[in-house]
Amino acid sequence: PAGEGDTIYAADISGRVIALERYSGKRQWQVKLKEPVSGGVGAGSGLVVLGTLAGDVIALDSSSGDELWRTNIASEVLSAPASNGDVVVVQTQDDRLIALEADTGQQRWVYESTPALLTLRGSSAPLITPYVVYAGLSSGKVIAVELERGLPVWEQRVAMPSGRTELERMVDIDGQLLLKNSVLYVAAYQGKVAGLDEESGRILWQRDASSYVGVSQGFGNAYTSLEAGAVESIDERSGSAMWSNEQPLRRKLSGPAVFSSYIAVGDVEGYLHLLSQVDGRFVSRTRIDKKGVRVQPLVVGGWLYVYGNGGKLVALTIR
Repeated sequence: PAGEGDTIYAADISGRVIALERYSGKRQWQVKLKEPVSGGVGAGSGLVVLGTLAGDVIALDSSSGDELWRTNIASEVLSAPASNGDVVVVQTQDDRLIALEADTGQQRWVYESTPALLTLRGSSAPLITPYVVYAGLSSGKVIAVELERGLPVWEQRVAMPSGRTELERMVDIDGQLLLKNSVLYVAAYQGKVAGLDEESGRILWQRDASSYVGVSQGFGNAYTSLEAGAVESIDERSGSAMWSNEQPLRRKLSGPAVFSSYIAVGDVEGYLHLLSQVDGRFVSRTRIDKKGVRVQPLVVGGWLYVYGNGGKLVALTIR
């Protein structure tokens, strides 16, 4: 799901897209697209943008759900497109960044990169600012690209492929990037969790880790869900672990979300866990969806929104 103002937007694999009033869950509009949705929902500047397996990028009016335009980019879109109102940027499965005009869907530029030989099924979503878009690639690199013409600003390798087999050499960046206080947070599979300088890409700190989900930040620490199932807190000053909770091992955790003074994370059995930011201990849990929770929870204005694999969208607050 994605949030803009007082509205939450979500989509399912069948092509249904829905807008809900975020405090009450009251439906504002609903549309049914003819194509299955694969790339999640991107919302911003009056647009709701989605991608499909057939390579269509579809833009809807955020107030009514009316289709404004669609453009075929000839490649699968497995993450949510991003828009700043002037341009829509889409990341494809083959590691291309494609910029489309936000008002017409016409192509502005394409940034090509060479994908890894073997990759995880998925890609991170581009992170857009007024002038630059950031993206994580299957090669373990993070790139910053200028929005107006698609020119590279900087490139930084977060993970270096190693090992004898292609399986061992996978270093995908599939989790959501996070930009906060001029630091770009990123996690790589079989690689590192790192903080990069927003303007130069210089590595400010890093820690060996394996994660295919996103990173959250709070209290001067970065938080991530590791591949094995542990949740780890990393001190941004030293790159060392502040704490690690290994109780949810092998539960295929979602990306963590900072919620109040807690960390919220979903698991394969559909439970949402709350952990203390201070020491990582379990504080509470509730079951959201028996089919599991793989999507990183969304925090908007002190409310937590969790989307289950079975289609349940649940809003929670702290009591």
